[in-house]
Amino acid sequence: MTTERTLDATDARILLALATDPRATIVALAEQLGLSRNTVQARVARMEQSGALGSFERRIAPNALGHPLTAFVTARVDQRRLAEVSEALEGIAEVVEVFGLSGETDLLVRVVATDAEDLYGIAGRILAIPGIERTTTALAMRELVPHRLTPLLRRAVRDGSRQPGR
Repeated sequence: MTTERTLDATDARILLALATDPRATIVALAEQLGLSRNTVQARVARMEQSGALGSFERRIAPNALGHPLTAFVTARVDQRRLAEVSEALEGIAEVVEVFGLSGETDLLVRVVATDAEDLYGIAGRILAIPGIERTTTALAMRELVPHRLTPLLRRAVRDGSRQPGR
């Protein structure tokens, strides 16, 4: 999700602290960062409302739910049916993310599965969606760089502390 305004160095410090200890209370964050409780509370609320602070779901490992396989399905779509295709993909529980792409492929669909047979069935359900013209499935062999934003948060803190008046 795109935020309307860029986060500043203080926001980045709060997010870094939450990345280290996601269960930290507002009071604990305020003490750790040397900020007032009201400042931290207001900034966290604003980041939640703007979408800058995402859902807890991202931290849940699919293999903990019995879905150890991750695959990426690329799909070509009849553009006139994109909304219908997106809605149908939302209806498949094993579809965990969908990105619209530029170029030859229209969608990148991240799916999780219990095993190869389950993946085959999921890929078939995706291909059967009206408006999907063609798919290609690639099994993720292993995650080499996990989802991360900490390096960007650290840069934001570093760069923000160099700005006059901060």
